[in-house]
Amino acid sequence: MDAHYLATLEYPKILQQLAEYAAFSASRELVLGLRPATDPEVVRMRLAETTEAKRLLSTRVESSVGGARDVRAAARRAALDSSLGSEDLLAIGVTLASAREIYRNLSPLAQEYPLLAARAGEIRPLSHVIEEIQRCLDEDGLVRDTASPELARIRREIYTSKERLLERLRRLVSSPDTAKYLQEPIVTERNGRYVIPLKVEHRGRIPGLVQDQSSSGQTLFIEPLATVELNNQWQELIIAERHEMARILRQLSALVGDEADNVINNVRLLAEIDLALAKAHYSYAQNGVAAELTLDQWPTRPAADAVDRWQHPFYLPRARHPLLDPARVVPIDVYLGANSTALVITGPNTGGKTVSLKTVGLLAAMHQAGLHIPAGEGARLPVFSGIYADIGDEQSIEQSLSTFSSHLTRIVDVLRQADERSLVLLDEIGAGTDPVEGAALAQALISTLVKRGSLTFCSSHYSQLKVYAFSTPLVENASVEFDVQTLSPTFRLSIGLPGRSNAFAIAERLGLPDGILQMARGLVSAEDAGADVLLANVKAAADAAKQELSEAEAANRKAQEMEQELRFRLSQIEEARRLVLEEAREQARDELEQMRGQMRAWRQRAAGASDERLAGDALKALDNLEQQIEPVRTERMPLAPEPDDEEALRVGDRVWVPSLGQEGVLQEIEGDSALVSLGGFRLRTELDRLQFRGRSLAAATPAATIRRPVTASPGMELHLRGMRAAEVPELVDRYLEQAYLSALPWVHIVHGKGMGVLKQIVRDSLRANPLVKSFRAGELAEGGDGITVVQLESAE
Repeated sequence: MDAHYLATLEYPKILQQLAEYAAFSASRELVLGLRPATDPEVVRMRLAETTEAKRLLSTRVESSVGGARDVRAAARRAALDSSLGSEDLLAIGVTLASAREIYRNLSPLAQEYPLLAARAGEIRPLSHVIEEIQRCLDEDGLVRDTASPELARIRREIYTSKERLLERLRRLVSSPDTAKYLQEPIVTERNGRYVIPLKVEHRGRIPGLVQDQSSSGQTLFIEPLATVELNNQWQELIIAERHEMARILRQLSALVGDEADNVINNVRLLAEIDLALAKAHYSYAQNGVAAELTLDQWPTRPAADAVDRWQHPFYLPRARHPLLDPARVVPIDVYLGANSTALVITGPNTGGKTVSLKTVGLLAAMHQAGLHIPAGEGARLPVFSGIYADIGDEQSIEQSLSTFSSHLTRIVDVLRQADERSLVLLDEIGAGTDPVEGAALAQALISTLVKRGSLTFCSSHYSQLKVYAFSTPLVENASVEFDVQTLSPTFRLSIGLPGRSNAFAIAERLGLPDGILQMARGLVSAEDAGADVLLANVKAAADAAKQELSEAEAANRKAQEMEQELRFRLSQIEEARRLVLEEAREQARDELEQMRGQMRAWRQRAAGASDERLAGDALKALDNLEQQIEPVRTERMPLAPEPDDEEALRVGDRVWVPSLGQEGVLQEIEGDSALVSLGGFRLRTELDRLQFRGRSLAAATPAATIRRPVTASPGMELHLRGMRAAEVPELVDRYLEQAYLSALPWVHIVHGKGMGVLKQIVRDSLRANPLVKSFRAGELAEGGDGITVVQLESAE
């Protein structure tokens, strides 16, 4: 991609924003050198890598390359047998440790993150180098006593020698014979030697070597002859220590030099992984999406059977300029009809034409650089062989070029390079010269680019181009909207409608006298006036169609609401009918049972009667009771109808759960399994265990799912460290349900500290769970803020 055209679109500013998310200089270097690719497979891989990294951040928010540094230069010096300083060696150790951590954590995740895991798998852990550097250097880069036995011995002797020296000097300064010659009874250090402060007027009173003199000249810092040998011994040991440390650093440098190629390669891999993570962070910051990469060619000739606009390979819904304030930028829908290759955007100044062109170019460049773009779901973009832009007024004073000449020079360069896979963006095409000639030249340029097959977006003020776009195959109109009432642009883009300058309307709103306006209107050519009236009529018709569509959608919503209301009322009627029938059945059962009791009594009397008349009376009473029972059975106790297709269980039905003795609402059917809402809970059970109670439209309230009870205790602790964030709420809910059913009074949930993401997810889940009575952070002895202690409601 040509760097000049990318700079015209302000693409380097995108890279500056992206670089803020890079963790170290090597990845920042990759960011600032990132250019849009033109190979579809490279673009596809870049996008997939960004999507993988974004998914990784959503589940493992702590993912990073740690404290990595760009130590490639130091590794190259070590390979040339140079001795590195402790600071360089410490940086190499920290960087290699970060690389090893990425290798251990990411390379096993090839199934979830194949591209990132493949890069991580190329890392060489170099544990022997890391461990040797950590053994010899502490966190501040100082050589440890344990780096070698010789160094440990020397440092012990340095301590002993220094103590002997200081003790001898302390005795000397505290002696009454010496103290009277001193400025003060102290021991200090000058030029690496321990000395005492002698008053200058007592020079020679204490034999020794003058190592320094005070700025006032009143004090001489004397190394007494009695301690010269002790000072020498101490200094010799310090020199020996320095030599031993240098030897250790040379040894470490040689170890790094042997692995220099692997060190350099590890830094490269860390930078590439960090680049992917930076792109993922930027995607979150921009609320970006991965645009679908389409390999379809846009139309290069008119087709009678063109499909609708959504099939065009270029589609940007709710596109936002990435450099504008997200809180204020107005999203635009940019697309082309399936039978279009060029879009002509017209409308007033400051209406957003230039921003629209830059948005298109920037998002295309970001897409091919492997970045997610600030747009709506469903965005589609092809891979362009080149992106060419003539945007803005770049007059060259040195070359004495006018606005027109400056634009034309760049357009000539565009025509020299653009092909059938190019994206061309031309701002104010044909401007800066005579309008008639400029409009004619603009039409010829657009026609040439369309014939060549370049996907072309251009802006203009010329009315002739509106008519040209309306009447020319493969060319489509668009406009930036302007509110005449507020005299301000809306920054919205309307595809299919040409724009109007609104000059007369604006002048009228601003109070220009009517006489001047009428005179101006009279000076407009009949052709231009007719075109303006036509555009106004088209705009009015479009607005009317939009209003009718809005009214139709509102009417449809109202009809759906009425249907819902009617269905709800019907369900209430069915419920009332069910209750009446249930009451009738209960009453009929009672009456039948009473009559059966009477029948049993009469049968006994009839069977035991010796008197023929009494037996006859008993049989007659039995006949009367049987005649009374039959109407009760048929009239007051109707048989429940067999469930048919109308009464087969379906989502929304009220059902009876015999195992709980409760009524609920059927929320979900999946095979032989059903999900039932019971007040604040949900229960999953077998479908054939439910009894139909009636139709209902009441929406089930989402809540924590209660699974079937288990007999084994889930234990007093749930460990979540290392789990993906998306899995945590379900794991917590399932664990609490099992703990509740096991009658546990309280449990511990271990989520770790980290950045606090898992802790926040856990505590949000606890707040919403009806089984939780209370919860708190763990005490220090329990694990502190890395654990949450939960008290459960009583299961009794």
